[in-house]
Amino acid sequence: MGAFVGLGGELTSLIGRRTETARIARLLSGARLVTLSGVGGVGKTRLALRVAADAARSAFPDGVYVVELAALRDPEQLAPSVLGTLDVANPGRPGADATAALVARLCERRALLVLDNCEHLIDACARLVDALLRAAPGLRVLATSRQPLGIAGEHVFPVEPLPVPAADQGHGVRALSDNPAVALFTDRAAAVLPGFTVTESDAAAVAELVRRLDGLPFAIELAAARIRSLTPHEILERLTDRFALLTGGSRVAADRQRTLRALIDWSHELCTERERLLWARASVFRGGFDLESLERVCADAELPPAALLDTLDALVVKSIVNCRHESGRARYHMLETVREYGHERLAASGSLDAIRRRHRDRYAELTARAGQEWFGPRQVDWFTRLRLDHPNLRAALEFCLERPGQARSGLALAVSPRHYWITAGLLSEGRRWLSRLLAADHAQHHGDDAAGPGAALRVQAQVTDTYLGMLQGDPESDVRRALATCEAAARRGGHRRESAWVGHHHGILAIWNEDFADAAELFVRARAEFRAQGCLDAALECRVKFAIAHAYGGDVAAADEACGEVEAAARAHDESWLHGMALLARALLARRADAPVDAIKNARAAIARLRPFHDWWDVAMCVEVIAWSTQDAPRRAARLLGVLHMLWESVGGRLGSAPFMRAQHVRFEAAVREALPTAAFDREFRRGARATVDEAMAYVLDDAAGVPGLTRRESQVAELVAEGLTNKDIAARLTIAQRTAENHVERILGKLGFTSRTQLAVWAYERRAEPAGS
Repeated sequence: MGAFVGLGGELTSLIGRRTETARIARLLSGARLVTLSGVGGVGKTRLALRVAADAARSAFPDGVYVVELAALRDPEQLAPSVLGTLDVANPGRPGADATAALVARLCERRALLVLDNCEHLIDACARLVDALLRAAPGLRVLATSRQPLGIAGEHVFPVEPLPVPAADQGHGVRALSDNPAVALFTDRAAAVLPGFTVTESDAAAVAELVRRLDGLPFAIELAAARIRSLTPHEILERLTDRFALLTGGSRVAADRQRTLRALIDWSHELCTERERLLWARASVFRGGFDLESLERVCADAELPPAALLDTLDALVVKSIVNCRHESGRARYHMLETVREYGHERLAASGSLDAIRRRHRDRYAELTARAGQEWFGPRQVDWFTRLRLDHPNLRAALEFCLERPGQARSGLALAVSPRHYWITAGLLSEGRRWLSRLLAADHAQHHGDDAAGPGAALRVQAQVTDTYLGMLQGDPESDVRRALATCEAAARRGGHRRESAWVGHHHGILAIWNEDFADAAELFVRARAEFRAQGCLDAALECRVKFAIAHAYGGDVAAADEACGEVEAAARAHDESWLHGMALLARALLARRADAPVDAIKNARAAIARLRPFHDWWDVAMCVEVIAWSTQDAPRRAARLLGVLHMLWESVGGRLGSAPFMRAQHVRFEAAVREALPTAAFDREFRRGARATVDEAMAYVLDDAAGVPGLTRRESQVAELVAEGLTNKDIAARLTIAQRTAENHVERILGKLGFTSRTQLAVWAYERRAEPAGS
């Protein structure tokens, strides 16, 4: 085994990096220069040292040498410092002589040189490494730096933060047990508070804590050190000022590795003035941004548009900004820690308010354009873009609430496009914004809700708020009172379009009360008004609701004719959402005609149209039709009932089904319960209810999709457990690591609510015995 020179053994365990170490080792076996790049505190040094220690055992017979550069300031001392690590007997040579000595020492050796923390000496490191690699063919270099060295032959390995629990996953102890960020927090907290473990009472707080710390190992370790005097809940509460909270690193560490602020200060010092300015200004964005938005918000005479792209690229290179390709566009992100640091700098500069106003104006422009182009070929694109920029919409709405006189601008943001809150499945959030903005607008304009500038906008917001309440399941009496208030305001101000929407909403209430004839008439009147106003999309929406009313309980021929009209218009305009609603009406017609195959086909086609909008309200109605058409397969029907429960929970209201479907839903569930033993029904229902949306949709759309809640690989592993295979056998059969097989089995047990492999084996055996399609 070769020498391992430069640093001693590890003092703490490396958690959650097994995949990365294996990938870096493979990369290093073929590349002569590998640079681990990433933001400060992400764990580049620890990864490099682990890879180097593993490599020292076999791959480099002439030694592994680690050179720590953080404390070095003079580029002229770089080569002598490296030489000092390799040859402690002859240190102190001048730069040129040291480089020559290094070449002589390494030219015929198979060795690994680890250069740790190169970013502040990037040019000198690049020159030295280039010279050494050219002269020493057996040499490999592993560098860590916040930016690549930028020389020929370099392979850059971006080091990402640790994975954190998803915001929408369960936060029990079992659900968090295999999460690397939680494991790191637990390990480091136990080191300062012996016996510490994550309990059910604080699991959600720990999950949120590591999520808000971006999975950044250094920040997590500093937070864990606070467990001596604070609970996880208290640490989370104080994270509003993370730079004051996260201090107290190792006393023997470099100054910049003792506090979170010092760590980010180091990155800031390495930036040019223009890069610092863009960093600060870009901090107004939440959740990411694209180049066009960055240019609109951040560019001016001080930061010219022509220089912005190069400046942004420099921040990407220096790991301040991350770039990803999402939905065909480049989007940029900052870790929340990095963003908050920039936000502090922006506030200190005195230009925070001006930049936030530009940010608000940018997203007001985007939402207005989305509203104008909603009905047409860009509908899905606009929805996707708004979903990606939803955190920025929130930030813009916050600005409108915080600044006097801006509430009406906030209302314009909140109601365009009209159906965003509905199709995005954000009913509760939409109502919160609308109610707060309406209250602020009322105070600013002395309650004038009928006439004057912007009055139509206020009425539109009131009508939208009322409709969201309907969809959440507000009591009908409350909804009717709110609609009456909206109608009175619309009539006083002559706002005919809003009056038509009130009529549409009354039509929805009539459907829910199974008064299909009245519903159809209300939709006819509203449609006529929308057509008179030139609102084609609204007119077609009334037409498709007319079709649904008749498909469920009225004139079949009228429903069929209306479906055809909406489908033709949707195809002509390359529109998706109304097309999906027309297919839902077709599914209801097929169900009414006792044609379950056609009902399922049309409902699935509707889901394919509606799913890109995250319109879980209408998707749930489609799943309802599919479930009703699956009654001869009670186990599958029970799972679909569980999926329905999950979907209605995700909508965030008080409904368990669409109101006009409720009676049939209750009868159907009773029939399925009667067809199955109680334990079997509960088990299948639970599997559907615990599935993620993607897993549930895979099951709904494909009979062969597997078990809701289990991935295809997990279903495969479950079958092998039933065959009696051990984890080692499963790993060999599937050509995966034994630890991976163990993780699969643990996740399967957790998802299915089992505690032993025997229970899992019995369950898998029972599934094999089920009739096809059950």
